[in-house]
Amino acid sequence: MRRYVLTVTCPDRPGIVAAVTGFIARHGGWVVEAAQHGDLSTGRFFQRIEVLADTLPFGPEEFGDRFAPVARELALEWHLTDSDVRKRVVVLVSREDHCLADLLHRWRSGDLACELVAVVSNHPDLASLVEWHGVPFHHVPVPSDARAEAFAEVGRIFEEVRGDVMVLARYMQVLPPDLCARYPGRILNIHHSFLPSFAGARPYHQAFERGVKLIGATCHYVTAELDAGPIIEQDTARIDHGDTVEDLLRLGRDIERSVLARGLRWHLEDRVLVNGARTVVFT
Repeated sequence: MRRYVLTVTCPDRPGIVAAVTGFIARHGGWVVEAAQHGDLSTGRFFQRIEVLADTLPFGPEEFGDRFAPVARELALEWHLTDSDVRKRVVVLVSREDHCLADLLHRWRSGDLACELVAVVSNHPDLASLVEWHGVPFHHVPVPSDARAEAFAEVGRIFEEVRGDVMVLARYMQVLPPDLCARYPGRILNIHHSFLPSFAGARPYHQAFERGVKLIGATCHYVTAELDAGPIIEQDTARIDHGDTVEDLLRLGRDIERSVLARGLRWHLEDRVLVNGARTVVFT
């Protein structure tokens, strides 16, 4: 059933919930899901509301016109999405296929409500897997002496296919700051450690050398600072002294798949609101 999803962030104050839900009620809107959070440490308010679209007498554009006075009065930063308009996803990947294969399966089965419009890789290895699923594959090498040109091409492809969200599914390249700045809150990464522990390269090897008893994976938004963007989702698995690096890699792949899928799903459903270096996730 078609729904509108309204997300709101603003300085916290009394009356926000009453004003926003009152606006929807005055126009006959049927709220089927609502959540809010007030952050006492920052003084910010966060809200997510789902409304049955056919209970409102107008569409998204007129909603914006009518809602504008409420937004101005409360200094709201707000966004309205239509469940009938699926977000367009571009996946970036290198040679490891476990996260990509999982996303492709979830997309084909309808588990991820999106349009998977392109896969971009710095290696040609996964072309046949991607093309078997009917998704365009773009091979964009990233040589050390032409990185700027390569990432300019990645950005061009993203714009050409009208991408809404970019997903780094074990894309073993560091995005340049200008690309991160161009799409804030629209680039997701899966990092194969329980951040902030073991950022950077070879985290499972770092974890093995340190003798940790838990390993994990982290889905986060990408910023110019490596592996430091706002965290969306994490999970862990217990290990012990008998596990080898290969065991950690095997266990880690399972965690990476599920964490990335959950993080992407919540983003697609507008359940993730950025709160400075953190996130509010209405699951």
